[in-house]
This record gives sequence, C-alpha cells and structure tokens, in this order.
Amino acid sequence: MSAKIYRPAKTAMQSGKAKTHQWILEHDQEVARTIDPIMGYTSSSDMKQQVRLSFDSREDAISYAERNGIAYRVIEPHEPKRNRLVYSDNFRYDRRQPWTH
Repeated sequence: MSAKIYRPAKTAMQSGKAKTHQWILEHDQEVARTIDPIMGYTSSSDMKQQVRLSFDSREDAISYAERNGIAYRVIEPHEPKRNRLVYSDNFRYDRRQPWTH
C-alpha cells in the first residue's frame, strides 16, 4: 500500500488559486479496474482509492503516513515564474522586441 502526497495545481478554468494551499494524500491503485460487460461502467474493488485526505502542511501529511505505516512519495509543487508586465514598457525606446505596427 503506497500513497502520494502533493499540493494540487490551480485549475485551468479560472485564474484564482483556490484549493491549492492544502496538501493531499491519495492512495495508489492496488487492484486493476474492470469494465462491467453489461453496462460498460468502469469499476474497482479498491476502496482506498476513493479516499483523499487533506492536510494544512506537508509535514502533517508525512507524519500521518508514517504513523499509519503507509509508504509514501512526495511530489513537490511547481511554482510558476511570473513575469511582471507594465503597460508603459510597450512604449520604451529600448524595447527588446521590435515594434509590430
């Protein structure tokens, strides 16, 4: 039984960063999923995969996994590099890009 600990990325649908500050512990898939021959639904008998635990910090998630004997791996979040753009830079005499119109 293993799990991954990560901090979720922001959604692509909005520019806000809601729900990205907590750390999530998710169990890995232990049993392969099967397809129901009659209805075509995909199902699994692995109940641990339905559980998502959220923690305020990475250390809390790691200590929970160690207390309960869960093998874990930590996926570090990728912080995007933000470029500051100022409107007045469009009119500078020493622009890096040539004027297009």
